[in-house]
Amino acid sequence: MNDASPLVLSPLETRVLGVLAEKQRTVPDIYPLTLNALVSGCNQKSSRDPVMNASLTEIQAVIDSLKYKTLVIETSGGRTARFTHNIERVLKIPMQSVVLIATLMLRGPQTAGELRINSERLHKFADISSVEGFLDELAERHEGSLVAKLPRQPGSRENRWIHLLSGMPEINNDYAAIPSEPYHPAGNAVTESDFAQLKSHVMHLESELSELKEIVATLSTHINFPAKQ
Repeated sequence: MNDASPLVLSPLETRVLGVLAEKQRTVPDIYPLTLNALVSGCNQKSSRDPVMNASLTEIQAVIDSLKYKTLVIETSGGRTARFTHNIERVLKIPMQSVVLIATLMLRGPQTAGELRINSERLHKFADISSVEGFLDELAERHEGSLVAKLPRQPGSRENRWIHLLSGMPEINNDYAAIPSEPYHPAGNAVTESDFAQLKSHVMHLESELSELKEIVATLSTHINFPAKQ
């Protein structure tokens, strides 16, 4: 693996970038995002690990920092400032790689299979091998690795991946400890992958509901409903 990228971002900076990359694909009608929409996306409780509670002031400071690094661009026009990410151009990576890094930014360490499920609304990868191919490219970049494969957890069949835009985390029990596979009453072992897939589907539905609420809230501000008689 090549040395990690010299670009080191704070957790909140990666959260902002992840949200911008996500919403660009999932709610294009309201993208680029306003500051308020960006705050809501960062503090979203579904499809986020960890869940954050960042203030508008904190998000504005992060935007200013990312604008200085040319990772975020403020668009002109209208009465409200809007923001878009510039990840592809700055890091010189394809859209598929941006999707994977954004999913890691938003949801933490994941296996290739989990990444394929969790990024489905952003981009449909043909299979897990396709995901692994893009991850390998990101890990072996000549300019510096952007992702890394974590040591396999005890009892796990797959390695998890992390992004390196906030540096390499310490490998401790948080990454090493994992409960043993539970036993299904019917007599079939329920694997870690089964639980991960179920959890991903639930989070996927929660994310869709959250985004629909955002769209309704945005549309309601532009529509004058007739007054009740």
